[in-house]
Amino acid sequence: SNVQGPTYYQCFAVSTGSDPRGPYNRYAWTFSDLNDYPKLGVWSDAFYGSYNLFMPFLGTYLFQGALVCGYDKNAMIQGASSANAQCSQLSSSYASLLPADIDGPNLPPTGTPGLFVNYGTNSLNLWKLHVDFTNVNNASLTGPINIPVASFSAACSGKTRIPQPGTSQQLDSLADRLMYRLAYRNFSDHDALVVNHSVVAGTSTGIRWYEIRNPATSPTVYQQGTFAPDSNYRWMGSIAMDQAGDIAVGYSLSNGSNIYPSIAYTGRQPADALGTM
Repeated sequence: SNVQGPTYYQCFAVSTGSDPRGPYNRYAWTFSDLNDYPKLGVWSDAFYGSYNLFMPFLGTYLFQGALVCGYDKNAMIQGASSANAQCSQLSSSYASLLPADIDGPNLPPTGTPGLFVNYGTNSLNLWKLHVDFTNVNNASLTGPINIPVASFSAACSGKTRIPQPGTSQQLDSLADRLMYRLAYRNFSDHDALVVNHSVVAGTSTGIRWYEIRNPATSPTVYQQGTFAPDSNYRWMGSIAMDQAGDIAVGYSLSNGSNIYPSIAYTGRQPADALGTM
């Protein structure tokens, strides 16, 4: 809220029960820098958020790096005025982190910190944010843990170069970052994260996706792949896994001749060959 500054806000509305019609407890956290591209995740011990911070300077904005925060979920659900946040600032070398977000009834193992991921050169980077709302001195951020993946180039170099029919106006690839969500699921015998981003695939672009197992203890790429079955442009995906281990990806689809910007999807079952959709 209030992108003109000089005070910037992140606003929350937290439902007090199972009825989405309300009521809600409302909170606002303030920032002295612009808290751009906010992303949120629900975890067992906190709500986790990430931001790209930009400092206003002489009519422009200077990138300060990613900020990761843990918010006191239990206090916010109860509507407590004492709810607080614990945040850690990364350097300007890191941007656009995604917080892990739980799917399914099985919570992460007790004590698992909040997980954050972004991508680097042919790799993923993983951080662990531990929060303690009774003793701030126990809070800590560790990482990044570098996880090598198959080589890739960001679609359109991360720029606005996706074609569409009937116009020279091109579309933003958003390929300079991972796409929301970083979905987490605990299967009891293992846990997993799935995430995706957009990459060069032949003469167009495709969806690069990953399944990372045991992310909090010994993160390993269990499978990965690039979905690009033809020369159409695929980008800006969103991925999730269900309780059976099926994975689905929804994404944007376009080309420069006869496919206007559309929504499409693909998926896989556990028995399918690893790395394929």
